[in-house]
Amino acid sequence: MVLTQRDLGDEFDRQVRTLLDLKYPVMSGLAEDAFVQLVSPLRHVAVTHGASAPAGRVSFVLVVTQRLAPAERTMPLTTLAGKNKPGFIDRLYPPGDLQRFKPIPELEIPAGDAYLALDIDRGGQTLNVTPDKAMSTITEQGRTPLTVDEGVALITHVPRSLERNMCFSLAGSRCGDRRVPALWISKGAPKLGWCWAGNPHTWLRTASCGGRAGPSSHRQSA
Repeated sequence: MVLTQRDLGDEFDRQVRTLLDLKYPVMSGLAEDAFVQLVSPLRHVAVTHGASAPAGRVSFVLVVTQRLAPAERTMPLTTLAGKNKPGFIDRLYPPGDLQRFKPIPELEIPAGDAYLALDIDRGGQTLNVTPDKAMSTITEQGRTPLTVDEGVALITHVPRSLERNMCFSLAGSRCGDRRVPALWISKGAPKLGWCWAGNPHTWLRTASCGGRAGPSSHRQSA
């Protein structure tokens, strides 16, 4: 399906409404109009840099970074498509541990508290491939792995992106050890856990994006 500029603008507006409905402004400590003002410049970016994505990919998602929207508070707002059980964080993350996972330097995350992740792929070619090896494949394709912020944004805006046998690692966020955050399904709800960088899983891929763009409307390629 070819997306027009109007389609892209409508999709951006839908994603903003989703965040408003989930009370992101309250979470972020902002008035609703201030939150809308924060993300509104990205609408032009979505229309300009968003594009029709191949089957199985998502053109863009609006990402609010952990400074305003930490995963500890956003994961319980996620659900699977057509379900109402809230997402949760694996107990293997001790209190405060998840905050140690930061975007790896080579990602060049746009400045500011909100940006767009573009051309998102859940990682079809990396099924049952270790995150370590998947990183090489992703890099060869001119792409970069998703972060925790981006993964949570993806399942927030597009809940159907998380489904059985289509779960994925978020290798763009690391804390200096061998753990790699990942999103999968547990007890009928989204779960944010972690796996080892050198372990393959028959149900786990490594998600990536084709680029990122901030309010300046200058796309940062992967």
